Amino acid sequence: MKNTTVETAIGALVILIAAGFFAFAYTTSGKGGTASGYTLKAEFDNVAGVNTGTDVRLAGIKIGTVVAQSLNPENYQAQVTMAIDPKVKLTDDTTAKVTSEGLLGSNFIALDPGGSETLLADGGQITNTQGAVDIWTLISTAMFDSGRGKGGGDKPAESTQPQPAPENEPVPEAQPQ
Repeated sequence: MKNTTVETAIGALVILIAAGFFAFAYTTSGKGGTASGYTLKAEFDNVAGVNTGTDVRLAGIKIGTVVAQSLNPENYQAQVTMAIDPKVKLTDDTTAKVTSEGLLGSNFIALDPGGSETLLADGGQITNTQGAVDIWTLISTAMFDSGRGKGGGDKPAESTQPQPAPENEPVPEAQPQ
């Protein structure tokens, strides 16, 4: 009887520790709970790699988190809602850009404040935005458009066929092999 009581107590302790660990991981990952601060919205043409919980950074420092995203049915832009640290006051000419931590890094939203003196209020809208750059489109454009001239492919590619010599120049004789 004594062994089963000890085993039951140890099992209950393990379950409590596991539940505490999962609760801590859920709240610190940015997926759970509510983010504190004021909210700002921004619309992007492409938010690939941005999800709820994605960092919002200013000068490389995390100042907020993406708390929601949806599609605007009127202009087919991705609307992102961000919770910003209340200590950081942003101006109405702030620029928001979806960028990454390097070639293979995760995406985040980088904010760049402008010089205006008008501050964005809670629920305000950032109008100057730049969406995520599709790296595969850039690579394929560089690979497949590299043979075209600077005119954007308007002029035909030069032929690699030998051209006949002008009429007033002598034609070189073929060398015996």
